[in-house]
Amino acid sequence: MLVQHLTILTGASRGLGRALAEALLQPDALLLTIERHPDPALQARAAASGAHLEQWSQDLAETLEAAERLQHWLQTLAPSALCSATLINNAAVLPRVGPLQNLSPVELSRALRVGLEAPMQLTAAFLRVTDAWVREHDWDGPRRVLHISSGLGRYPMAGQAAYCAVKAGLDHHARCTALDEARRPRGARIVSLAPGVIDTDMQLQMRTSDPAGFPDQGRFLQLHASGQLASPQAAAQRVLAWLHRSDFGEQVIADVREAN
Repeated sequence: MLVQHLTILTGASRGLGRALAEALLQPDALLLTIERHPDPALQARAAASGAHLEQWSQDLAETLEAAERLQHWLQTLAPSALCSATLINNAAVLPRVGPLQNLSPVELSRALRVGLEAPMQLTAAFLRVTDAWVREHDWDGPRRVLHISSGLGRYPMAGQAAYCAVKAGLDHHARCTALDEARRPRGARIVSLAPGVIDTDMQLQMRTSDPAGFPDQGRFLQLHASGQLASPQAAAQRVLAWLHRSDFGEQVIADVREAN
């Protein structure tokens, strides 16, 4: 029986998430991606690489549905066929940039559900099942949870209240969960990692936002003009290098730019 590395990745359809998915397609991989629109091209890449890929069409704003679906799927797996288990919470929504009151209740709710509630629910489901593997099957593979955070979760910015709050929430969730897991035998490791500035649609959205509601627009224009944006592929390699560090989890709140 092939022993595989299990990775669950949200938001794999574009940008950093797509680059992470492509990099994770290795022959010993069991990769589950969760996004609204699965990609046949990614399935073809998986077949060519020898990886096992499952793609779910799942709206992460339906947080209870997503978490229950993940829990049931994990319960169908045989721990003996896995040598590690990792959850990467990458999906996020950047709502319209500007003051909070300019967002509709629907926009605000979606940003909070996809960016914060879904990662918390998915992490709970992941830990619930893998804890049972440890207890009931004496499974001793490493368990890792990686939140893709942002510098905006650590530094306030006008016009970004929802996104900043989501990322700050991920950071604090990681801090608290790390304390809980440290008390468990063979507890999971968790990190909330800022991936640096990346050339994605999110950056484009900020560069083209109305400066009247986003006074820091010039900063993002300058980052782009001066070539300081990493490609999604380069950022994915830095994120995965952090994920695979032997000391993963010792620094719960981290930034790839701090790598030694």
